[in-house]
Amino acid sequence: MVTIEQVKSLVEAYLKDTDYELQTLEIDKDQNILVEIDRLGVVDVDFCAELNRYLVEKLGDKDDYSLEVGSVSLTDPFKTKIQYQKNLGHNVVVTDADGKKFSGQLISVDEETFMIEAKETLTFRYDEVKKVIYNITF
Repeated sequence: MVTIEQVKSLVEAYLKDTDYELQTLEIDKDQNILVEIDRLGVVDVDFCAELNRYLVEKLGDKDDYSLEVGSVSLTDPFKTKIQYQKNLGHNVVVTDADGKKFSGQLISVDEETFMIEAKETLTFRYDEVKKVIYNITF
């Protein structure tokens, strides 16, 4: 049985000297493993494939689990500050703790807060929002 601690340790060791960061690590009861990574630049699919091969080599028999390694989805809520930094200048939708939604351009990111430009400039603390997503427009 593969444990989350085991996979996390392997992923963090592999990413140690890179600009990639672990964003999501999930293992369900059926041993389906999801590893999502990100960085400020474009996530290289070849890098994801290399990490996948490394994990399979270290975890052993692939019949015991399934493994998916990839980048964070554009439609997923932001999970880490790197996603806020990566989306500076882009339009986002912020859902506050009360469920109220605000749409605007992400204009500033720091350690404690981020700001969007909507009809006015709004500042939010990371721990005071329910979710923030990239606002896909066509």
